[in-house]
Amino acid sequence: MKFAFLIFKYFPYGGVQRDMLRIARDCVALGHQVTIFTGEWQGPQPADMQVKICPSSGWLNHTRHARLITAMQQAVHAEHFDLVVGFNRMQPVDVYFAADSCFIAKAHEERPWWYRLTSRYRWFQQAEASIFSPASSTHIFTLTQQEQATFQHWYHTPGQRFHLIPPILDPQRFPAFDRAQRKQWLAETFGILPEHTALLLVGSGFKTKGADRAVTAIASLPESVRKNVRMLIIGQDNPRWLQKHIEAHDLSSQIQVLGGRDNIPQLMQACDWMVHPARRELAGHVLLEAMACRLPVVTTNVCGYAPYIKNAGAGIVLGSPFTQSALDQALSTALSSERTTFSEAGLACAKQLMQNNPGKAEAKILTKLASEKNIGSTNAAN
Repeated sequence: MKFAFLIFKYFPYGGVQRDMLRIARDCVALGHQVTIFTGEWQGPQPADMQVKICPSSGWLNHTRHARLITAMQQAVHAEHFDLVVGFNRMQPVDVYFAADSCFIAKAHEERPWWYRLTSRYRWFQQAEASIFSPASSTHIFTLTQQEQATFQHWYHTPGQRFHLIPPILDPQRFPAFDRAQRKQWLAETFGILPEHTALLLVGSGFKTKGADRAVTAIASLPESVRKNVRMLIIGQDNPRWLQKHIEAHDLSSQIQVLGGRDNIPQLMQACDWMVHPARRELAGHVLLEAMACRLPVVTTNVCGYAPYIKNAGAGIVLGSPFTQSALDQALSTALSSERTTFSEAGLACAKQLMQNNPGKAEAKILTKLASEKNIGSTNAAN
């Protein structure tokens, strides 16, 4: 079968981008052909599938998105595909991978009233409604039951159109390791010595991931503890405002802000705690990866996968509404705790997740939906 995957932009360190490419490769492994349509591709292109770059222009984000969608639709219609899969809000697609949280919910709960009068709001709301409204036939991949419930609250989407995707961890990304060797590598690469307490924050979009919150929490630590703390912040974003925040707290010698990297598991295995005080996080796959690397986590309960951390006892999960003082206390508690119990509990949970979902869940559902669509088209023709 031939599948078309549509995504606005690909870069190697984005969560939805990684999911998209993983699912595409799973489909190829099942014997299907995949063509990816996008407005921009950063990094090497995969050899086992086609990538087609479509044009877009405009001063405003939603204007560029609208023009890009039109260009992608025209390119898709020039060929025959058994299934069209969208990884951003757009129509028409047969399947939508819901990597973004509910837009209309955020617009009502987190934005001022006048935001809902803007052209940006109207465009994104209409794009979302075209997927989730009862009149649509688009199937939807969701990552958490909570987010499905949110979409259904706002759009009354029939439940049979949702497909809940279980968390996935690739065992090949998490080989056995020697912690002392990882600590030595951390010292040689980043100057973080084995006697330092190494913290890690991973995620493109530093504001959304709460990087400033983490910096403030470090600054709140007693001097006797703070002087021994080092932190790496990894992700693809403009770091200028965050660097200013770090400088304002006189932590420039202790916190390094780096771009996206391919060796995240190696970093996780070398560090002592992950700090992930996100403001929004539909799922938070990085939390599961931390557990697989025996890395305890301090996070917020807005993350879709935070319950795995809490239920496993793999770290500290902050409740809502968020307060900086609660994070300050949680970090202080974490750094004074014995991490072994947290790390072993997280590893046990990660191993169970690997057993529960051995892989290719999305690709198998896409294959089934494409087969049903083809059968329906044949019956209609007859």
